[in-house]
Amino acid sequence: MRSLIDILDFSVEELDALMDTAADIIADPARYAEACKGKKLATLFFEPSTRTRLSFEAAMLELGGSVIGFSEASSSSAAKGESVADTAKVISCYADIIAMRHPKEGAPYVASRNADVPVINAGDGGHSHPTQTLADLFTIRREKGRVSGLTVGFCGDLKYGRTVHSLITALSRYEDVRLVLISPEELKVPSYVRYEVIEKNGMTYTETTNLEAALPELDILYMTRVQGERFANREDYLRLRDSYILTLEKLAGSKPDLAILHPLPRVNEISVQIDKDPRACYFKQVANGKYMRMALILKLLEEAVNNPVLEEPDDGLPRIYNQLTCKNRRCITTVEQELDQIFKVLNAEHGICRCLYCEAKEKL
Repeated sequence: MRSLIDILDFSVEELDALMDTAADIIADPARYAEACKGKKLATLFFEPSTRTRLSFEAAMLELGGSVIGFSEASSSSAAKGESVADTAKVISCYADIIAMRHPKEGAPYVASRNADVPVINAGDGGHSHPTQTLADLFTIRREKGRVSGLTVGFCGDLKYGRTVHSLITALSRYEDVRLVLISPEELKVPSYVRYEVIEKNGMTYTETTNLEAALPELDILYMTRVQGERFANREDYLRLRDSYILTLEKLAGSKPDLAILHPLPRVNEISVQIDKDPRACYFKQVANGKYMRMALILKLLEEAVNNPVLEEPDDGLPRIYNQLTCKNRRCITTVEQELDQIFKVLNAEHGICRCLYCEAKEKL
């Protein structure tokens, strides 16, 4: 049975087809008004969310379906110690499809391995946020008419920003996309994204701390907030949170057709003066996210009928079981102790492995 846990679960052709469906929904919403009649979506949100949760709920309701679920861990049996695996099994008895957000990295993957219905990763810690990436790609295509052949700048928290990691991964499969990575030294893109996604796929990229110097060359500017909830040390967060603030004055040298994106919520990294500027696309991005989630729900429900067998995606990498322990404090294995410790072997000669759940690197 198909789930969406990582953006790489879908091919470029499938991503393009989803965008085509979303565009068709915008053009002819009445055609889809009862497409999910009699179906239920369960929204399992173990950490706060406004846009993503309500976007999923609006998507299902506009498809004629219904929604059940919870918006915080304290209102679920997780407060009593129930595992993610058991929660997924239970909810499978009530719903046809699940959207899950969880602070622990790898939790939606665990849910997908135990649920009897499709699971959508609605964000897991600082790891991945594939449905935000769907919204981002669709916004880029609607604004620019294409995804390939663009210069895309990412600015802010590139270390913990799961939306950044997911979008870079998606863009790595399109042709001639150049990246400009703008961040403080402490918040640079993680090494595994740089080496195993950007460089492995031959993407052209530069790293800089200077936003204003980078702006004139950009077709897309993807702003992000510095995420206080991901920092172990609050002093580090307070020191870095105002590293970049985009103003109209700073945009003076940018292209007139620059598209400014932001996954939201923003704090103060984009001045409200920019909201009425034609280059501001972040509220369009919100609406686009709803349409892409509608397209995704339709696709996964259809595939659940046509291919109900659970299939593990094959990345071609060998696995080792219970020979290593993941040290990432945000990994789901740190709180659900009976999970197998599973690692992908990236380099057998040097013993380099990566946790299957959170992608943290360990060495044999």
